[in-house]
Amino acid sequence: MTARVELSADPETCRPPTIGSKADGKAGRGALSLLGENMSEAIREKAFALGFNAAGFAPAHLSNTIRQDLADFLARGHHGEMTWLANRATERANPLALWPQARTVIALGLSYAPQTDPLATLTQPERGTISVYARHRDYHDVLKGKLKHLAQFVVSRFGGAAKVFVDTAPVMEKPLAEQAGLGWQGKHTNLVSRHHGSWLFLGEVFTTLHLPHSPPSGGSCGTCTRCLDICPTKAFTGPWQLDARRCISYLTIEHPGPIPPELRPLMGNHIYGCDDCLAVCPWNKFATAGREAKLQARDDLTAPLLADLATLDDKAFRTRFTASPIKRIGRNRFVRNVLIAIGNSSSATLLPAAQALTGDPDPVVAEAAAWAVARLEGSKHVLF
Repeated sequence: MTARVELSADPETCRPPTIGSKADGKAGRGALSLLGENMSEAIREKAFALGFNAAGFAPAHLSNTIRQDLADFLARGHHGEMTWLANRATERANPLALWPQARTVIALGLSYAPQTDPLATLTQPERGTISVYARHRDYHDVLKGKLKHLAQFVVSRFGGAAKVFVDTAPVMEKPLAEQAGLGWQGKHTNLVSRHHGSWLFLGEVFTTLHLPHSPPSGGSCGTCTRCLDICPTKAFTGPWQLDARRCISYLTIEHPGPIPPELRPLMGNHIYGCDDCLAVCPWNKFATAGREAKLQARDDLTAPLLADLATLDDKAFRTRFTASPIKRIGRNRFVRNVLIAIGNSSSATLLPAAQALTGDPDPVVAEAAAWAVARLEGSKHVLF
């Protein structure tokens, strides 16, 4: 999802206006460097005024190591059915392939740290657990608006051109954020911040301006492996190595068909996404609850009853999840997830809800319902 705003400053080079003449020598270069630093600070101040919690600057370039890591991930097939990762791998691995005129990436972070324990619902089998990021309005819309405002500020104040990106574009956001000093990629492959833990939404403003690059953030995972150890489905093949095909977030959101039977009992009551590896990160102790009003959790999405969710038809689903990222996966995939959670609940009171869906028009939903019924009835023979 991109947007572009343009305003020329120096159309020949897209650099800040020249300070001094060639005769100025070091004094001229020093003044230009100071101007760049002042520009960066002004952009950071504007970003914080818009509600961002982290901002940094990186070159519009990724190392050969990062590119190779992506190629290896795809070659192993660990992306599963996320064909969009492979289809635009060239652009994803090289910001200049996405936009050749880009010179600097302004990386932004917005905290969505929860106010309460995000894993509390895991011990409530009759309720569903929804990932923290999806318990409120779709963050793509919130971030895109803020990024556009920042891009307009940059262009109107300093010239050049800018494009904004929020998740859905072929951008390797976490490596760029690390290069921009927002944090580092943890062993769970997500960004970790010294100040915000594992709870940052990321977005980028690509600009044609040359801006000073931010220093590394410092911090590391050390010997900690909590994120790897807690994964219910053992989706990590090692530190910084994720097989998405076993990841609950992938299974509940990206995977379109029946969930592999051997993974279903391991999913518990996760019905949309998974925060297990994020929530146990020790760096979260420095995070404070996110302040963005539009991203405050909805009461009906914090610990919803599975029995209620199982009754949703397409119209009711769309109504309930208007403006929510959950709406993207559609009713059938969502109810499939709910039925897996029902099958894992060991609650006889949820048996009627599963039985009612064994004849669902969608074959994936009907199969998941049959599986849930068999689980709740204690059958050793589950039809697949």
